[in-house]
Amino acid sequence: MKKALAVVVFVAIAVVFIAIGCKRKEESKGKYRIAVIPKGMTHVFWKSIHAGAVKAEQELKESGLEVEVIWKGPIKEDDRESQIRVVEDFITRGVSGIVLAPLDDSALRMPVKNAVDYGIPVVIIDSGLKSEDYTSFVATDNYIGGRKGGECLAEILDGKGKVIMLRCHEGSASSTKREQGFLDVLKEKYPEIEVVSSNQYGGATTESAYIASENLLAPLRKSDGGLTIDGIFCPNESTTFGMLRALEDSGLAGKVDYVGFDSSERLVQAMRQGYIKGLVLQDPINMGYLGVKTILAHLQGQKVDKQIDTGSMVATPENMDEPKIKKLLEPDFKKWLSE
Repeated sequence: MKKALAVVVFVAIAVVFIAIGCKRKEESKGKYRIAVIPKGMTHVFWKSIHAGAVKAEQELKESGLEVEVIWKGPIKEDDRESQIRVVEDFITRGVSGIVLAPLDDSALRMPVKNAVDYGIPVVIIDSGLKSEDYTSFVATDNYIGGRKGGECLAEILDGKGKVIMLRCHEGSASSTKREQGFLDVLKEKYPEIEVVSSNQYGGATTESAYIASENLLAPLRKSDGGLTIDGIFCPNESTTFGMLRALEDSGLAGKVDYVGFDSSERLVQAMRQGYIKGLVLQDPINMGYLGVKTILAHLQGQKVDKQIDTGSMVATPENMDEPKIKKLLEPDFKKWLSE
């Protein structure tokens, strides 16, 4: 039994080293295979990340480099085990580099360390990792984004009232920082705003966020059909959409001041209808683009920054048709993905 196990381990190690040998041979000829691993595959945000990666791939090819971007990730944004398996698979395949949006800031530490130990550099995008093994972190400053959401809602409420926040899910560093930024700015600058609830989680899907939103809103209903609160904040696309559905189904859309995070066609429509008063916007196409460009720069021996901020802006019904805001509200990901 021990001999059989030893053989299996030896074969596994041999496969990895063969893959690494092939990787180095390809890179010496100017060929690069870059794995881009999102948290999920369904939200507009991740499609936009994919579009940015493809945009970078095409530009690099036009410059004469042989670059292949391989896009693969879990379907749902709470499937940590699936994302870990994807990372491990790319290590075995011996890709040149990995661009990763970690689902969990702790659970993905060891897979990233394994990649780096095998000579595969990793650029982290979107959400942080409790590690220093990565080459660069390309993302929105999520804490600042959360503060912007808090400022937006506070200004709409004239600095007073009762609000709630529906969190995303535990382990997501990006949304956790947004949530903290939102709470901190209210505490620091708006003493007349009371946070009634901030400890409920929407989960990783729009459906789970919808159910959590209904449960959160139910005890806040008044006898006349209104709410005992004045404002709501949600920190990502799925919670923003789930809360919107719950408000619409309860006949409350537009009757409470609501600020969310990220964008989609349905959320843009809701803003035009007056159901959403603000959306904190990232630049996911640029994030995917810079993720791939940064890993290529590193592979070619160039110095890259340890952290790159891709920025954020706040869309409101008043500014949503301004060109720079509209570009972020309605990212043209189909141009690059041929959808």
